[in-house]
Amino acid sequence: MHQTQPSLFAKLMTLFAGVTLSGAALAATPAPANPTPQVEIKTSMGDIVVELNHEKAPKSVDNFLTYVKAGFYKGTIFHRVIDGFMIQGGGFDEKLKQKKTNPPVPIESQNGLTNNTYTLAMARTGDPNSATSQFFINVADNDALNYPGRDGFGYTVFGKVIKGQEVVDKIKGVLVDDKGMFQNIPVIPVVIKSATILKTPIQPKL
Repeated sequence: MHQTQPSLFAKLMTLFAGVTLSGAALAATPAPANPTPQVEIKTSMGDIVVELNHEKAPKSVDNFLTYVKAGFYKGTIFHRVIDGFMIQGGGFDEKLKQKKTNPPVPIESQNGLTNNTYTLAMARTGDPNSATSQFFINVADNDALNYPGRDGFGYTVFGKVIKGQEVVDKIKGVLVDDKGMFQNIPVIPVVIKSATILKTPIQPKL
């Protein structure tokens, strides 16, 4: 069991979401009336509230909200945690089974939002337009993930954590190990219990 500090290349590879399982099981979500909707992500280690930026990343926000409204994230885990880099989840359940997703969304990494600490971004494979349900929360200022990045595309930021930063900090520090195809997976699963849109927005925690 270890928490290694991987090379930059290895870190970038961790954001590749793996083989995407596409499907049409989830209905499309119309653009939100609120340009900055807030989603509460309840986890086994505490609650996190993220505020989404529909103006800067409309396709990514609509995509994320589609999964939220469908209850897709319930029972999924943070399957890749690298302290000093990011925490990634939204694709696998506790049995490490990958969930079937909607078709991928186009990359929006040139929207001016940057991969700073506590920002929310889309995970993807080496294909820049392969993002589906998986997301990550930056736990450092990851300038190398901004457009154009090492691969000429970068990673799309579409929101930020406005409450529960201390929960993100707890998650990033958990004990991790390698298991099969998974690297840096928490030894004790960090489970997403639910993800719901807040009807009454909260004021961001400074």
